[in-house]
Amino acid sequence: MEEATLLILEWLGEQGVGAMIRIDAERLREGRPAWTFAAGGGPLTGGLRADGASVAECMDTALLRLREAGLTVPF
Repeated sequence: MEEATLLILEWLGEQGVGAMIRIDAERLREGRPAWTFAAGGGPLTGGLRADGASVAECMDTALLRLREAGLTVPF
């Protein structure tokens, strides 16, 4: 999943969706899920957020939420 993350972000941008993934150092130190994916705009009717303890977990949740919102990512 980590290898596909940049391809997913690029594809979302091409669809008019602004998206980002980030790590929060404070949450990492506290042992909480530190990775966050956020997206909005384009065909999404509202904002979308997914958190995870790893990039893979975060992006798996993000892809599920994108599908639920009607946007199927081809990766």
